[in-house]
Amino acid sequence: MKKIAEYRTLLNVDKTVELKELKTIYRNSMKECHPDKFQGDDAGLAAAEAQSKNVIEAYHFLVSIHPDTIKLGQEEYNNTIATATLVDFNYENIRLKAVFSNGSSYEYFSVPKATYIKMINADSPNRFAKRHIFQAFPYRKLTNQE
Repeated sequence: MKKIAEYRTLLNVDKTVELKELKTIYRNSMKECHPDKFQGDDAGLAAAEAQSKNVIEAYHFLVSIHPDTIKLGQEEYNNTIATATLVDFNYENIRLKAVFSNGSSYEYFSVPKATYIKMINADSPNRFAKRHIFQAFPYRKLTNQE
């Protein structure tokens, strides 16, 4: 959740921002820090490139976790967690990345380490995750490699 808060602060938005408004804020932010505005100023150019990368990353991340985006992919997500099995997972810094047998990958946020430890010690990590993680934590879709 710290990452989410940092991205919201970077774009100066709150959690109730609409997608259309977020897109406008993103475009305006990119206009301010676009590297093309700093030709001939090497220090300004380097700072602008770094800032624009951060703005792009923040925008794409916030769009991926926005309730409207989640709602659009809800049917696919429900189908994935109901029918596909968990084939790989990685836990790092309260984020759990899960890869499913259908090629989909999702990232779950704010998963406590104790919950992750229970999952890896369970007889069936897939069943544990279905019961205790998949519907309990905020998530975003990472990829679909079918």
